[in-house]
Amino acid sequence: MTLASSDMASTARPFLIECPELASRRFSMPADNRIADLFACPRCDKTPLSEKNGGYRCSACKVDYASVGDIPWLFAEPDATLGEWRNRLHFSLQQLSNESQRMQAELAADNIGALTRKRLERQVCAVDEHRNMLRKILEPIDMQSMQASHESYLALRTRLPIDQGIQTYYANIHRDWCWGDTENEASINEIKAIVSEGDGDNRALGDTLILGAGAGRLAYDIHMQLGTERTIAMDFNPLLVLVAKSVMQGDEPELYEFPLAPKTLEDFAVLRKLSAPEPVREDFHLVFGDALRPPFAPASFNTVVTPWIIDIVNEALPIQAARINRLLKPQGRWINFGSLAFDHPVRAHRYSAEETLAIVQEAGFAPPHTREQSIPYMCSPASRHGRQETVFTFSATKTGDVDAPARHKALPDWIVTGKAPVPLLKSFRSQALSTQIYSYIMSLIDGKRTIADMAMMLEQQKLMTHQEAEPAIRTFLTRMYDDSQRNSGF
Repeated sequence: MTLASSDMASTARPFLIECPELASRRFSMPADNRIADLFACPRCDKTPLSEKNGGYRCSACKVDYASVGDIPWLFAEPDATLGEWRNRLHFSLQQLSNESQRMQAELAADNIGALTRKRLERQVCAVDEHRNMLRKILEPIDMQSMQASHESYLALRTRLPIDQGIQTYYANIHRDWCWGDTENEASINEIKAIVSEGDGDNRALGDTLILGAGAGRLAYDIHMQLGTERTIAMDFNPLLVLVAKSVMQGDEPELYEFPLAPKTLEDFAVLRKLSAPEPVREDFHLVFGDALRPPFAPASFNTVVTPWIIDIVNEALPIQAARINRLLKPQGRWINFGSLAFDHPVRAHRYSAEETLAIVQEAGFAPPHTREQSIPYMCSPASRHGRQETVFTFSATKTGDVDAPARHKALPDWIVTGKAPVPLLKSFRSQALSTQIYSYIMSLIDGKRTIADMAMMLEQQKLMTHQEAEPAIRTFLTRMYDDSQRNSGF
């Protein structure tokens, strides 16, 4: 197994308790020369990375790519990305601290029942322990001295999605490594079926890349059951990847599950032991990176697997498809697995299954072989939530090269350079008007005026009629009141 890639005497501390009997199963190496040939600089998208000081370096960009938790950290702007994840970690831990304080304040009240008190006491203890567990697991994020520069993001037009945090998809950890055997088995069975049905010769997967591997169970199962040569599992979420590393190397860490709809009082916080069926075999490698700026050389892989990702990333599918084509060798295979629930802000990019298959073919692939199957999804034994999901799986063979897609740009020129005029977008105009009205409403709050009084003043300012203003003010103040209750805990 090749998850541990730096010398045990390095400054990186183990983030979970080590099992002595497992030490012999691990490799202690600096930059892993068994996968170095696959890497290319995510900044310039072309220069091979060379090994340097236990990490990697792009000679053209003169940028060093170190490791976090012994896992290559291959983002286009490595220091800035690490700095942003560090800030999000601190924010997440602070949120947990605030949540604990709010529950403790509620426990101080005399008018709560015995069972409620028991539940809250249990939750306070669990949240406090959970915060400490996360801090321990995420210690590698603080390994290096970081000088994150926001300007670096601007220059490279890269940034982390604002809706992605340290604990995004946290429930997937428990599904992957604790109670999700039924779903996990159904998922790998779909991959097996599409491989055998899509290619009559049942050819081997070869060097395989899993883009957006999350907590890693599907990548693990593919590697262990489908005979890949080298498997690269890449994701950009540090918590998911670091937990995957721990579990797949044979550790059994514990983390709390906080079900969305607990079945019983005891289910509001459930301490789970995470484990893999067995330590992952050799030639499995974890990588930190961005699927929109993948740090790999062209034509590196025989197979690329995209699980639950093509309808999530904020990029049009034709561009994604061209990028995947570029990563594949001639006659390479693209396997997609997951739902099709495109929620792109541009409605033209919310593709149907038929549009998806047509786009794949236009990107240099043969007509895909497809499967649809209903499988259980996120059915925690401690939660009343859980559902059946109809997954859409396809396998498409690369038939020819296509033009390399343009480098992903998360930000437009008028933000990056600051020299072009800021466009007066329709959404900006609407937001400006709303902001003006809300700011004016807030200025009217003096502890004396009623909603009706404030509505009359909006009418006098010719912002809206009294009849329109009164319900609008009530809705706004209701939202403000709800926010204040959630934030203060009182």
